[in-house]
Parts: sequence; structure tokens; C-alpha cells
Amino acid sequence: QVQLVESGGGLVQPGGSLRLSCAASGILFSFYTLGWYRQVPGKQRELVASVTSSGGAVYADSVKGRFTISRDNANKTVYLQMNSLKPEDTAVYYCSAQRRVAWGEYNYWGQGSQVAVSS
Repeated sequence: QVQLVESGGGLVQPGGSLRLSCAASGILFSFYTLGWYRQVPGKQRELVASVTSSGGAVYADSVKGRFTISRDNANKTVYLQMNSLKPEDTAVYYCSAQRRVAWGEYNYWGQGSQVAVSS
């Protein structure tokens, strides 16, 4: 059974920091591209950052220079370090694990973690 379990969300003041964690089980973790997405009510889920199996990372323009994604293959965990948080970063954050193989694609999601940035 595949599970992606997120932790680390919460309420933080503008300019503050949070670190999200996502622990995976039931998958060959090192083969997967891992990502963090976020969603606010009424809007589509958007990519925040992703990191490939080889370590290449991409970021949404809105978070470049403030957020850092990292992965720990030994512990099957992906992190999102969020610094200089802004009210517009408020959203539910989801981790994802994706892998393309010859016969299709595997795509898994965490349950979501609420991040609220407010004074």
C-alpha cells in the first residue's frame, strides 16, 4: 500500500519559515520525481517545486529564491523549506510522487497540509 504522509504545516507570520515533510512508503522512492503542489479554494492545484530522481529541481516563479525542495532517498522523505513566507503562500500543500514507465505512469498524492501565513 502506497502512502505519502505530510507534516509540518501550520500558521506562521509573514516573513516566517516553515518546513514541510512528506514521508513515503510502498514505492521505490529513489525512482520517483517528487513534487510539492498547492491549492486554494476556487483555483487549480499548482506546482510549487519538484525534484527528479537525479536531483534536478524546478520551482514556480512565485517561490524562486524563497523555497527549497530536497529529498532524502535513504529515509524516503521529501522536504519543502519555505522562507520569507507571504500571505499569498497560504494554501493546502500536497506532496506528489510520479514515475513514468514503459507501460504507463504511477502518480500518488499526500493528504494535504494546510499552510496559513497571516499576522
